[in-house]
Amino acid sequence: MLGAIIGDIAGSRFEFYNHKSKDFELFFPTCRFTDDTVMTLAVAAALMEAADKGLLRTVASAEGSSGPEESLEKLFVRHMQRLGRAYSNAGYGGRFYDWIFSRIPEPYNSWGNGSAMRVSPCGEIARSLGDAASLARKSASVTHDHPEGIRGAEAAATAIFLARSGRSKEEIRDHIKRYYYDMDFGGRFTLDQIRPAYEFDVSCQGSVPQALEAFFEADSFEDTIRNAISLGGDSDTIAAIAGGVAESYYGLDQDLADRAMEYLPEELAQIVRAWYNTDTLR
Repeated sequence: MLGAIIGDIAGSRFEFYNHKSKDFELFFPTCRFTDDTVMTLAVAAALMEAADKGLLRTVASAEGSSGPEESLEKLFVRHMQRLGRAYSNAGYGGRFYDWIFSRIPEPYNSWGNGSAMRVSPCGEIARSLGDAASLARKSASVTHDHPEGIRGAEAAATAIFLARSGRSKEEIRDHIKRYYYDMDFGGRFTLDQIRPAYEFDVSCQGSVPQALEAFFEADSFEDTIRNAISLGGDSDTIAAIAGGVAESYYGLDQDLADRAMEYLPEELAQIVRAWYNTDTLR
């Protein structure tokens, strides 16, 4: 989860001022946390409450039924609205902003990458590949119930689960290609080929595969973040998605984790510490 937050903060200053190079200072005074961080922490808070209440024990088996899954969806909505309202200037899209303040929040058929940017806690807490996909669907569907919105969330969450399960990049790529994206970017197959023509795209189908490619071509956690930001486009979100997978594969760089925490207000920092169950994030 903190890997996604690091990516969000590092990429925040480049979202509308793209930097098509890996040569930049990772943290800068103008960096900030955005909606990617706030909603990632909302998902984490909901999952922690669900775990405390015993609602995660039958996630996959309860798919399509009432009961625990229905309650889990309500927790996602409650925590997203709670933190969204508390940090209302974090940079939400228009429809999501309206959803945050709605008295009767309903999904709005979005295929935007907001479903994938916030999903890393689902991949981290899952006990099986099926759990990862199911939790991702539930976290996405309260807003992004379009098939592409759900697909993007599932792809990111299952990649995270496979990464933390010790699978190789080749195995993770094969899984993504088999179930989610063909990873053929219009006949371009590497970041160097994709980068020159890549433009701002907030759809899942136009940003999640690119974020995953940034991870596949990296040789470290930090290199993943630099790869993602160097593509341009929706820099903070692409880096958040890639960072979530990279954390599970490489582990966290403690220095980067400490520096990212400095950007968070105490309320959000408390959620991070609770997730990792330690004040020092070790």
